[in-house]
Amino acid sequence: MKILFISLFLCISATVTAQHDHAATKPDTSNTAKPKPKSPRQTAMEMIEENHVHIDYGSPSVRGRQIWNGLVAYDQVWATGAHKATWVDFGQAVTIGGKLIPKGRYGIFTIPNKKKWTIILNKVWDMHLADDYNAENDVVRLEVKPKKSKVLTEALTFEVVAKGKNSGKINIIWEFLSVSFDFENVK
Repeated sequence: MKILFISLFLCISATVTAQHDHAATKPDTSNTAKPKPKSPRQTAMEMIEENHVHIDYGSPSVRGRQIWNGLVAYDQVWATGAHKATWVDFGQAVTIGGKLIPKGRYGIFTIPNKKKWTIILNKVWDMHLADDYNAENDVVRLEVKPKKSKVLTEALTFEVVAKGKNSGKINIIWEFLSVSFDFENVK
């Protein structure tokens, strides 16, 4: 009887140990890399003289889709990026289109069209897409012409570029189009 009990105990112990060892050899997936988001948050920034200009945006990719008047509708306010609205932060006051823009953070919205775009800076910068956009909060509106390129820019890209010692340009580039606007630091 003792031998039967000891044999049974050893079999159970071996089975439990084998099951435990098997579980320990399974790959650990808790630390594996998560897939990259399809529209990751990106930043563009530059020092223009003493003015730190910082842009934060969701960067969607073309991925074979029709962008203009497809994914992005013509003649409707667009958050100029994916997910949360795009914003720009000026470290000091600037002028855009002859209008004084105090230092601070602003939402960048656009109204794309085949022949012209409206670029908008709005006081409200923290919102989902353009859900809470209200034209009453616009600080400045500019009309610009889109430029075509033969080179595909797969992911939406913003650039802050120095034009001179005290002025700069913000470029918005995606697919085969780009638009831009100039600003000048106020001293």
